[in-house]
Amino acid sequence: MAKVHAYLNFNGNCAEAFSFYEKVFKTENLGIHRYGDMPSEPGDPELPEGTGDLVMHTAININDDTMLMGSDIIEQFSELPTEGTRSYIMLDTDSADEAKELYGSLSENAKKIEMELAESFFAEQFASFIDQFGVCWMIIYEGDKRMA
Repeated sequence: MAKVHAYLNFNGNCAEAFSFYEKVFKTENLGIHRYGDMPSEPGDPELPEGTGDLVMHTAININDDTMLMGSDIIEQFSELPTEGTRSYIMLDTDSADEAKELYGSLSENAKKIEMELAESFFAEQFASFIDQFGVCWMIIYEGDKRMA
């Protein structure tokens, strides 16, 4: 069965965001490729001034089955990302304590708390928020309320 990983696009602060996520998930970065490292091919457009240090690709393992990847977007290569709520990263935790720890870390300086971490009719713990980098997160611990 295929694994699902989240790929996040940023407007120049990917390295800062992933440094933060490394602390939250207590993991190390798997490596960073920067736009300036990209070999040039005949006919390729030149990189805009000041973009060589931007992150072309980076990744961390959250656990054995889940990877978080990201990059800074350069407008000449792709449409710039905009903040919004089209996609969320859902963290399905193994305990209420893990949910509390992740919520406490990830929601630090959050742009918007949509739902504080609390019990709901469908979960022992649930939260929804937009972190300081504009990434939308949900944290859940279903516990005894797990669906069949």
